[in-house]
Amino acid sequence: MVKNFLTIDNGGTNTKVIIFNQHGQQLAAEAFPTQGLEPQSGFHEIDLVKLRNDLAAAIRAVLGKANLTGKEIAGITTVGHGKGLYVLDNEYHIFMNGILSADSRAEEYAEEFEKRVSKIYSISRQHVMPSQAPVLLKWIKDNRPEEYGKIGAVLSNKDFVGFLLTGVVKQEIGDASGNNFLNLATQQYDAKLFDFFDIPEMFDKMPELIKATDLRGTITQAAAAQTNLQEGTPVFGGMFDIDACSIATGVLDDSKFSVIAGTWNMNIFPSDKTAPQESGLMNSIFPTGKNLIEASSPTSAGNLAIILKMLMTAEIRDAKDAGHSIYDDLEAFLENTDATFSKVLFFPFLYGSNAAPDAEGSFIGLRSNTTKSEMIRAVYEGIAFAHKYHIEALQKVSHKPEVIRMSGGACNSSSWVQMFANVLNVPVELVNATELGGLGGAIASAVGTGVYSSLEEASRSMSSVKRHYDPQPDQVKIYNAKYQAYLSFLKAMDSCWRDFKQLQDGLEYSL
Repeated sequence: MVKNFLTIDNGGTNTKVIIFNQHGQQLAAEAFPTQGLEPQSGFHEIDLVKLRNDLAAAIRAVLGKANLTGKEIAGITTVGHGKGLYVLDNEYHIFMNGILSADSRAEEYAEEFEKRVSKIYSISRQHVMPSQAPVLLKWIKDNRPEEYGKIGAVLSNKDFVGFLLTGVVKQEIGDASGNNFLNLATQQYDAKLFDFFDIPEMFDKMPELIKATDLRGTITQAAAAQTNLQEGTPVFGGMFDIDACSIATGVLDDSKFSVIAGTWNMNIFPSDKTAPQESGLMNSIFPTGKNLIEASSPTSAGNLAIILKMLMTAEIRDAKDAGHSIYDDLEAFLENTDATFSKVLFFPFLYGSNAAPDAEGSFIGLRSNTTKSEMIRAVYEGIAFAHKYHIEALQKVSHKPEVIRMSGGACNSSSWVQMFANVLNVPVELVNATELGGLGGAIASAVGTGVYSSLEEASRSMSSVKRHYDPQPDQVKIYNAKYQAYLSFLKAMDSCWRDFKQLQDGLEYSL
């Protein structure tokens, strides 16, 4: 009898509940926006009670779409965004909002910790980011001491969702290692890290560590009543979403790189080694036992959505009135233009940069005869250049990959995927599944339930390539020249961004 698996993929922008069978076939999906809250600038939170209710409704809906009962689900896995902070009180009750990975309230804390990161890098093999849980905990300790004193358990996003289903508080090891909590050599919590972040009280609040395919717990009676799942159904440890996408696309060693072009620009590969401190790269524990080496920044497809709202309001409205999407029109535009079309460079730093902390989104090369179309194509190209910037950093600690397996919203545009192959000068492949976080979770469930003996075997059996894109030499040559200009401007502007940011802040204050 074919087994079915349900994955909850809780992203910072959208949350999806997907059902796959053991052959990797997607049976149904239900999605809803992850409704973040922004109580003040830089604060990105989520109402956890509302999240629980929205998840229950989505699970009921996806079972209905698949025409399945809870009894026909053999296993469940949770997948979620990395970083951020989800806490419970001493009695394991919700008492404050969750904090999403886009949160920047602790930016100054992170900068100060990063200045001293050499003291802990040999332990965690991590640099410091504003949305890492230890940094947020220090901010809460200093700014909201009453809430800090109530904390009884510290979780990541998908571990919190696992708790909602099972009532069990456990932390999957990959997320913990990517959050500056673990000694990568011992694969255990390390008190020195908690002392470094000045949160020693939290060391005893950390849950038991488990692996992605370990049993977390089973569906409780209460969760079954809310979701229509079967009480007692096994729930497995789960994964950080980039781990799930890597496994779903068959990126299991350093012969391939995984590129995720979505809201975030994510570029990763599993390795037997770790990246050194001077590389600026992040290390974490991959579900297969290897190390995951990561280069990432918020410089990907999210920038395109913002620019389209700025420049193409009328076109978006007209496309909607005509019964299609602006992206359909843009796909036809990309198909009929090439690397020679735009003489403009775009730097996709609307949400942050991968080059300088204060760098912001910019067009360079605008002329009196520059068209809107040139600007739009430059945005597509600039996002690909931002990925190339990260890929080159990964290659410095590894080698050029044989192929790149790509995922994320950019994969909806075949022309953009071809552009990535040309800019990166590496073949790019797409796999059959569209909901890759969901497939990665299903692969973990398939191993957890014993259908397959390992993640490697399950990945080979449940994932397959549907399309291959080779670099086009004439386009590669042009993009290489454009990218060198992109790098030259980055270098030239490196010392200018902070002064400009201070000017902007001063102008805002004067208003």
